[in-house]
Amino acid sequence: MVVEVVFGVGTHSLSLLSDAAHMLTDAAALALALLAQRLAERPRTATLTYGYRRAETLAALANGVALAASSFFIVREGIERWSRPAEIRGPAMLVVATLGLVVNLVSAKMLSHGHGAKNANVRAAMAHVMADALGSVAAMVAGALVVWAKLDKADTVASILIAILVLRGAYGIVKSSSRVLMESAPEGLDETKVAGVLRSVEGVAGYHDLHVWQLAEGEPMLTVHVILAEEAHGVDVARRVCAALARDLEIVHSTVQPEAAGAGLVPASRLARGK
Repeated sequence: MVVEVVFGVGTHSLSLLSDAAHMLTDAAALALALLAQRLAERPRTATLTYGYRRAETLAALANGVALAASSFFIVREGIERWSRPAEIRGPAMLVVATLGLVVNLVSAKMLSHGHGAKNANVRAAMAHVMADALGSVAAMVAGALVVWAKLDKADTVASILIAILVLRGAYGIVKSSSRVLMESAPEGLDETKVAGVLRSVEGVAGYHDLHVWQLAEGEPMLTVHVILAEEAHGVDVARRVCAALARDLEIVHSTVQPEAAGAGLVPASRLARGK
């Protein structure tokens, strides 16, 4: 980041300065991601009965907002630079952009290592780094055009392309994080699928008060009241429902309340439709 600031000023390159500004947000984002990861590993308490797992989602949301803000900043600067173009020193810009790409690829390799790559928080940090890598590629192309085609405005175009890529990544992060915070069902898992599993369990005549949500991305949770068929044993049915949910839908944290026929029943004829 420091190198890009120094050479961005020295070469009058907006794409280098934009990439440096984005790297500054990346540094804060990675620090936030690390802090959230450490918090998530802390045990539950008497008041935080789910522990600190949601810290990862909050960090991912904050990172997405930071990405969006940085993209708007880049667009604004690009529009201003278009009306007052500056002479760009292409060779130095090209070298620094290439070094920036190498640094970001190394960072991406580190973040993609191990099971953490499946984590929304780590993926948000990865999005920052990959957006920077794409920004470095755009700056490299712009530098080449400045050197060999004398197109100084290529630097401004590259900056705006960087902003579009960054904004696209920010939208995906904010959307997925918001789904978790709004207690939405995991993507691809709705009540219809859950109803199909419930219907397949012996002893289940119906259900009501079904809720499916995520504690953090990749950690689905479920609560449901199941209506028992005649002569079915509540404990046995609850155990079979939990086993079926874990086996068929990978929901390992489920709470099943068995009830006698009558209260809040969703009849078996409607169970297949998930209503």
